[in-house]
Amino acid sequence: MDQKILSLAAEKTADRLQKFLQTLKEDDLANLLKNQAVKGKAAGALLRAIFKGSPCSEEAGALRRLKIYSCCVQLLESGDLQKEVASEIIGFLMLEVHNFPGALLVELANEFVDAIKEGNLMNGKSLELLPIIFTALATKKENLAYGKGELSGEEYKKQLINTLCSGRWDHQFVIQLTSMFKDVPLTAEEVEIVVEKVLTMFSKLNLQEIPPLVCQLLVLSSKGSRKRVLEGIIAFFNKLDKQHSEEQSGDELLDFVTVPSGELRHVEGTIILHMVFAIKLDCELGRELLKLLKAGQQGDFSSNICPFSIALFLSVTRIQRFEEQVFDLLKSLVIKSFKDLQLLQGSKFLQNLVPHRCCVSTMILEVVKNSVHSWDHVTQGLVELGFILMDSYGPKKIPDGKTNEASSGLSRMPNQHACKLGANILLETFKIHEMIRQEILEQVLNRVVTRGSSPITHFIDLLSDIIMYSPLVLQSCSSKVTETFDYLSFLPLQTVQGLLKAVQPLLKVSLSVRDSLILVLRKAMFASQLDARKSAVAGFLLLLKNFKVLGSLSSSQCSQSIGISQVHVDVHSRYNSVANETFCLEIMDSLRRCLGQQADVRLMLYEGFYDVLRRNSQLANSIMQTLLSQLKQFYEPEPDMLPPLKLEACILTQGDQISLQEPLDCLLCCIQHCLAWYKSRVVPLQQKEEEEEEEGFYQDLDDMLESITSRMIKSELEDFELDKSADFSQNTGIGIKNNICAFLVMGVCEVLIEYNFSISNFSKNKFEEVLSLFMCYKELSDILNEKAGKSKTKMANKTNDSFLSMKFVSDLLTALFRDSTQSHEESLSVLRSSSDFMRYAVSVALQKVQQLKETGHVSGPDGQNPEKVFQNLCDITRVLLWRYTSIPTSVEESGKKEKGKSISLLCLEGLQKIFSAVQLFYQPKIHQFLRALDATDKEEEEVEVSVTQRAAFQIRQFQRSLLNILSSQEEEFNSKEALLLVTVLSNLSKLLEPSSTQFVQMLSWTTEICKENSWEDASFCKGLMNLLFSLHVLCKSPVTLLRDLSQDIHGHLGDIDQDVEVEKTNHFAMVNLRTAAPTVCLLLLSQAEKVLEEVDWLITKLKGQVSQEIIPEEASSQPTLPNQPIEKAIIIQLGTLLTFFHELVQTALPSGSCVDTLLKDLCKMYTILTALVRYYLQVCQHSRGIPKNMEKLVKLSGSHLTPLCYSFISYIQNKMSKSPKHTGEKKKEKTAAGPTAMARALRETKPIPNLIFAIEQYEKFLIHLSKRSKVNLMQHIKLSTSRDFKIKGNILDMVLQEDEDEDEEGTASELEGQNKEPAKKKRKK
Repeated sequence: MDQKILSLAAEKTADRLQKFLQTLKEDDLANLLKNQAVKGKAAGALLRAIFKGSPCSEEAGALRRLKIYSCCVQLLESGDLQKEVASEIIGFLMLEVHNFPGALLVELANEFVDAIKEGNLMNGKSLELLPIIFTALATKKENLAYGKGELSGEEYKKQLINTLCSGRWDHQFVIQLTSMFKDVPLTAEEVEIVVEKVLTMFSKLNLQEIPPLVCQLLVLSSKGSRKRVLEGIIAFFNKLDKQHSEEQSGDELLDFVTVPSGELRHVEGTIILHMVFAIKLDCELGRELLKLLKAGQQGDFSSNICPFSIALFLSVTRIQRFEEQVFDLLKSLVIKSFKDLQLLQGSKFLQNLVPHRCCVSTMILEVVKNSVHSWDHVTQGLVELGFILMDSYGPKKIPDGKTNEASSGLSRMPNQHACKLGANILLETFKIHEMIRQEILEQVLNRVVTRGSSPITHFIDLLSDIIMYSPLVLQSCSSKVTETFDYLSFLPLQTVQGLLKAVQPLLKVSLSVRDSLILVLRKAMFASQLDARKSAVAGFLLLLKNFKVLGSLSSSQCSQSIGISQVHVDVHSRYNSVANETFCLEIMDSLRRCLGQQADVRLMLYEGFYDVLRRNSQLANSIMQTLLSQLKQFYEPEPDMLPPLKLEACILTQGDQISLQEPLDCLLCCIQHCLAWYKSRVVPLQQKEEEEEEEGFYQDLDDMLESITSRMIKSELEDFELDKSADFSQNTGIGIKNNICAFLVMGVCEVLIEYNFSISNFSKNKFEEVLSLFMCYKELSDILNEKAGKSKTKMANKTNDSFLSMKFVSDLLTALFRDSTQSHEESLSVLRSSSDFMRYAVSVALQKVQQLKETGHVSGPDGQNPEKVFQNLCDITRVLLWRYTSIPTSVEESGKKEKGKSISLLCLEGLQKIFSAVQLFYQPKIHQFLRALDATDKEEEEVEVSVTQRAAFQIRQFQRSLLNILSSQEEEFNSKEALLLVTVLSNLSKLLEPSSTQFVQMLSWTTEICKENSWEDASFCKGLMNLLFSLHVLCKSPVTLLRDLSQDIHGHLGDIDQDVEVEKTNHFAMVNLRTAAPTVCLLLLSQAEKVLEEVDWLITKLKGQVSQEIIPEEASSQPTLPNQPIEKAIIIQLGTLLTFFHELVQTALPSGSCVDTLLKDLCKMYTILTALVRYYLQVCQHSRGIPKNMEKLVKLSGSHLTPLCYSFISYIQNKMSKSPKHTGEKKKEKTAAGPTAMARALRETKPIPNLIFAIEQYEKFLIHLSKRSKVNLMQHIKLSTSRDFKIKGNILDMVLQEDEDEDEEGTASELEGQNKEPAKKKRKK
């Protein structure tokens, strides 16, 4: 039969074939085709023959075609056919589809849709035909029957797609179905339907099936719905990541873990690659992705920004056209996230409204952690982002040469966090990815070398962390480090010290790096630049500290200990200890040569020797001998010779230039500290071993110091040629020389004070010597202060650094104020009898704390060791606190009237500086610090006391002191002490937990003080008000407080309309005539600015949410319910602020800063009101009206603010027009004052047009909102009249004809004034 069909088909006409086919049953024909196809015989030819004999023009033929087509589809699905046969059949069927009539196409399509919905597909092979069927259907112009009605081909296709997507899909054919749709011509609406269906299928598939599906979906997205595709993929993986992290954190759910971590990350990595590839081919997709990132940045980014999407953004940076944009957006996203966090932390009002959300920084670090799973396409972007953050937000250089790192200010906090995040990204990436280590190290070192002039501490810290992580890893990159050493002599000293400290662990494991460093340092030792020589000394001292000689005492004080991992791998360690001795002695030899160089180089050496000795005690002999021989050059050996030191030899004269050659005070200081350490640590050990051969040098040094002490006491200032008649001016050679000598003598006195006190063992004679030395110091100090005159600032800078060590200061203060041991009583009374000495001891403590605040460390031994400094700080604080609380200033001052500050006041100043320094540098140790201050301190009954309780205890002591001052008579009011106390209270209140009862008590106490005290002291008032607001914002919003205070100010200063008498409210007695004007007013305005900033932030957040909510239709029914509390809070804030401005705008404020700031803030107020109106314009698109309280707010602004703003502007202009008249005549001669007066006038008038513009913008958008919301919001707004102007020709001619005489000029301006006056009045109505 098949042969016959084929032979008939070969004929030219198909008539016989048609007749023959009509005789056959359709089932027989179908079976014949099946058998032939399965056997793999010429099924294609047979199929062609059957179709040739079944023309679509005849109904029977068309039906036969349909039957055979369906049969072929079943055959393809059965999987019984060979590949070639199946392909041939599919190819033929595809060509024939377009010949089918519409009704049959509909039937065919319905068969397919039903098969898919019912899950009858076997292998999905036949799905290749469906796109052609859909396409053919869409091209049919005739109407097709659908149910009871008719549809066109295009509409029918849409209906079928709808039906197909609403049914269930067998998950094994999801990929094929998605792929199938990419060949179907789809409208935007149809694409959306298909995309939604595919996205819902994600969660039903196995993880491994998702990458190919995403690939097909991305291809499909080129037809439209790109944004939805991206959002869907990101949302799915965000949800998956969250589930995964929850499963990992909850152990009890371990049996429920769905996906192993590695598999999930690998799938995510593959999908990111697919997406990047799709973006390369379709730029529009990339633009949509950028829009998502921008939207996430503006609104609530919880949906679009997650670890997966950040990894995707970082991968997209490999595409050049998007690189810069993505990095810019990520950078601003990071800084915005930190700024938002800061804003939230500082305001209880915002915390109550906005839930705390995940920070971007944790997400980025999560990406770094995940990138271990072969995400090579992400790592390059991570490294670049890390460096971009560090470069953009690292410490900056400010004009006066200091870096802004130590400067206080809130703006630096987000920047610091962003910079730290950059460093963390790089460090973690370095740990995980071996491939990229070389590049990270290279870039860090390049920045250290090339940015010598700008601060690079953050890069040095990162380098230090990298090397500390594992020095052995860096051995492979050591060539880059040694290359950097070549630039050492050209880098600033600070950079060199930081760099060498950072690479120090590497020197221990790599001899080649150490040797190359030594070569560089030796060259630098003889360089012509002073800085290079100082760098060499710094380098050699570091090496001496860290290469221990066998037998050295173990030192627990190492500031940068090397981790275990480094030490036990050091294969040379046994040999090193012995070899180190030769090596160290060789370095000592090099350093001795420095003792002939400039004072700065010697100074570095003296400052470093103590640390070397402490770490490497076997070098004691060499170091002490060096110091001894150096001292002998300047020491007078004759026991009766006065003075005992050759000061002339310390000074170098080269022509007119006189400079210090030998810092003798530093040399003595170094000797004193080294000697004290040697006697306390080494000598006791030697005595045990009974080795006394090396005792000579230390005995010699002791004798010399004793001799210097006794002869210094006997010496008069005349012996040094430094009496009152000496010349101390900075302009003459003699004067400079005398200044240098005076400082040397004062330094030597300080060193000897410490030396004698430390060896005194509380002997009365020694304390008398200490006092005599102090008298010598004080005498010189007084002469210098007296003679300083014009060069006072220079002198002050020089005397800045005391030679007393911090440990000694702490011991001395403890002895002076707290030592009640009976046996010490008599000797200590010698020192206690001198109030100057006591004051000096406290002022040196103050100086040390100030130094700590500015630089983070103090001078002298152990000054770089944070642990030791902290310990000393605790001891000093304890003493100062006891002294201040037990002897109040009032008691002390009533006893003696002396020059200078009283000791109690100095103690208080010290406490204030210490509290702020501890919060700056020792934040984690605050609990330990407060515990150290607690006088009871009984270890055995130690119950855990919180920081809040301890801080509250200290606060109560200072509150008592402040109350005592406030209860004193007006003439006895000590404003400086009161201000210091307020500052101390402010510092301590930061330690209180805002939710604690202690915090509430502190707030009510401060409020009470402000309400009841009316001291007319501006700075005290400002301090107290600042404290009040800083506490208040952590409890609730300060708007009601602002309103009350503004009423007080209005009451005290009076109304702009002099005829109106204002009722005095007197909520806060602290506001009075003296403090109201600039002080309180400016403070209130700055607080109002902060509130406006918060409100602005909330409105921006709401706008972002609304713009994101416009898309999903199902959300439109209730898009605003979660936002209603936020909207309500915004309106209440603005309403209360409006009443605050209502009061101030009516107040007769003095012209100047108050008026300027008020105008600027009013401008902000209107801008934010406009922003709120624009938000409601957006909301009204969702067929939702505006709330009633918004209508009230608009009404209030129209009645209580806008008209008064115009009156206030008239008031200002009247004041300005009056003021020049008085000074006009005088200024005629002074033409020079013209430009400055013009500039001032411009500055003062500029805010007025800005304010008017802001008001008009507000009214313009209100009109729009009225139209859109169908609510007449303008009924309470009195529209302002136009303020245009025209040039009146006749008056212009008159003016031009006038002579340019000064008087006539005046009349011309007067005419102009008359001309403009009516217009002004019009505008104020």
